Amino acid sequence: MGIIERKRELRRRRHRREKLRRWARRLAKATASEKALIAQKIRALTPGYLQVLKNFGLEER
Repeated sequence: MGIIERKRELRRRRHRREKLRRWARRLAKATASEKALIAQKIRALTPGYLQVLKNFGLEER
């Protein structure tokens, strides 16, 4: 793996982390339907979505 690929990987991680922070803030005042929408977006964003949803209190059913 070259250094260019490593930089891309780090950029993707930072972007994911920032989006998760934004959604965590929005979850505090979200309605049930908004929470479902945010959970759907988290599933699409990250391969580790099960753990993220668990941490946010949006258990996967």
